[in-house]
Amino acid sequence: MTMVLETAAGEGVTGALTLMVREVRLLCPGVRHVVLADPGGRALPTFTPGSHIAVNWSEGRHNSYSLTGPSIEPDHYAISVRLDENGRGGSRWVHDLQPGQTVRVSCPRSAFAPILNARHHILVAGGIGVTPILSHVRAALEWGRSFEVIYSFRDRQGAHADELAALCGDRLVTVSTPGELAGRLVPTLADQPLGTHVYTCGPAPMIAAVAEWARECGWPPGRVHSEAFGAGPLPDGNPFAATLGRTGMIVPVPSGTSLLEALLDKGIAVPNLCRQGVCGECRLSVRGGEVEHRDMFLTDEEKASGDSIMPCVSRAVGDRLELEL
Repeated sequence: MTMVLETAAGEGVTGALTLMVREVRLLCPGVRHVVLADPGGRALPTFTPGSHIAVNWSEGRHNSYSLTGPSIEPDHYAISVRLDENGRGGSRWVHDLQPGQTVRVSCPRSAFAPILNARHHILVAGGIGVTPILSHVRAALEWGRSFEVIYSFRDRQGAHADELAALCGDRLVTVSTPGELAGRLVPTLADQPLGTHVYTCGPAPMIAAVAEWARECGWPPGRVHSEAFGAGPLPDGNPFAATLGRTGMIVPVPSGTSLLEALLDKGIAVPNLCRQGVCGECRLSVRGGEVEHRDMFLTDEEKASGDSIMPCVSRAVGDRLELEL
């Protein structure tokens, strides 16, 4: 049986792989590690460090998870998933997977790649945010790049902590509180040569704190990179209507329903992956109306311009929004 490569029509995934669960294991309370491989044993597509795959867990529904394993012609894709009891059900579905089951996933994509000409890489992980950082570390070791890691996690919640320690040696520092993180990271940020880049993956407050510390230490924004878990729980919002500028079609968006879901329900194909306002895949152009931005992808300048929206999480401020569709 060979690897299946096919288009994923209507789901916004440029290609899809049908893989088999090779191994599952618990890394720490609430975090499950899943190894996926080609049923025929073939190598899988190479990916950029920091890449993720979208796992299809229900018809038209998929969650994105960072890849933690080797990136060059790997014989498997590995993900580590934290159980979210209040989520849509995707993490529960992954936690219920058993060896031998088949899973449909997207080809890897990255919005959190290392800067290849950086002189030094400061990698900061918080909790399950260690997953893309782990692939950065593997690549740094393989290519001889200069790096260091600060991993912040609570007691018994350090997924991959032992593996990371084995890979990094004395280039790894672990902390358990925001104060300890600041105590280790701020002096590091204040004493870095030009050409150093910092990468953060973890909870939104930690990402914001690292960015602020870097700014206070004089770092330009272009050397500060991050990947968040998602926009988090959001209020239902008021109902509004989206007008499609090219056809004049009006799409009602009820309270509690995302603009993306409303468009898809009307048969309007919109590329999408994370559905959490992080990946940027579903970005749409706005012709008119004011946007209530809830995403973590657009820059402050892009949000201020008002000509783009992430329909998976963002909404109209008023009762109307006109889209370039």
